[in-house]
Amino acid sequence: MAKRDYYEILGVEKNASKDEIKKAYRKLSKKYHPDINQDEGSDEKFKEVAEAYEVLSDEDKRAQYDRFGHEGMKSQFGGGGGFQSSGGFGGFEDIFSSFFGGGRQADPNAPRKGDDLQYTMTIDFEEAVFGVTKTITIKKEVSCDVCDGNGAKPGTSKTTCSMCSGAGRVAVEQNTPFGRIQTERTCPTCQGTGQEIKDPCNNCKGAGTVTKDVEIEVTVPEGVDNGQQIRVHGKGEPGINGGPSGDLYIVFRVRPDSRFTRDGDDIHYELPISFAQAALGDEVKVPTISSEVVLTIPAGTQTGKRFRLKEKGVKNVHGYGYGDQFITVKVVTPTKLSNREVEIFRDLAEEGGEVIEEQQENIFDRTKRFFKGD
Repeated sequence: MAKRDYYEILGVEKNASKDEIKKAYRKLSKKYHPDINQDEGSDEKFKEVAEAYEVLSDEDKRAQYDRFGHEGMKSQFGGGGGFQSSGGFGGFEDIFSSFFGGGRQADPNAPRKGDDLQYTMTIDFEEAVFGVTKTITIKKEVSCDVCDGNGAKPGTSKTTCSMCSGAGRVAVEQNTPFGRIQTERTCPTCQGTGQEIKDPCNNCKGAGTVTKDVEIEVTVPEGVDNGQQIRVHGKGEPGINGGPSGDLYIVFRVRPDSRFTRDGDDIHYELPISFAQAALGDEVKVPTISSEVVLTIPAGTQTGKRFRLKEKGVKNVHGYGYGDQFITVKVVTPTKLSNREVEIFRDLAEEGGEVIEEQQENIFDRTKRFFKGD
């Protein structure tokens, strides 16, 4: 009987990518695996899928197949069409890992670092600018002080696992289309540790750890900004099998300030001034994050004018100098005027109107001279 096209077997187009081929193979290999599918002929379909994937997942074999078809594959499969796995990723090693628990397993008794923790700390604007030391309370796992983290009831100890005899792994045999296969799996009784607890600690129930409220002192660095985080080494969950503890990550939320707005390391401040100060000029005291400074307002200053105070901003959290403070002038329009002030503003308006009319007349005269050629 003529062999089916490999692309047709996997249900992919001839221009399918490697990922598409791999995805199709995984789906079909699980569908037709004899341990899952007991229908008649599923083992043959399983072999067919595996053979198609063996060819199409290899660039050289795929190119040869695309050029010569199944004839070009005879040298690969011994001339008789029998399928021979070359191993490696995607071959039967991949099948064994998926269905039989094969492949390399991490040593469950090896020391492992504990999990990291995260805590969100809300601080005031000034605390972020100048730094502060705070004590926080978090819930975390700590070693059980009753059994000293052993998990066994005081006066007792762990025993060698009865199922795996301390090996941590057990042998499993399964029938496959390729014969009876023996593989190893993590022991379900001891979870690979090789030991089991007959009499667990009443306090931690055999876990070796308990959840407690723990106080931790945190140094907030000078210049930290909203959304930034720091790492507190070794303050996460305890390690496993003697491994190091995890770390604690502190994420900062900074409350806004009523006077200042922060942009990176720069500080922005809005300075309200009167019409008189804007028109005549003045010297005013301006607050910064550390003190007050005297700022000179030139005569004729317009609203929106911005002044810069160099290095009066926030210290960079990484130590790269200081930001600046920017002061934006806002000319305030009075909402209530005395009779005297009304008279003054009317006089100013009249004088201002005469100046504007004079300027307009001068512009009109210059325009006429321009067109006359004078």
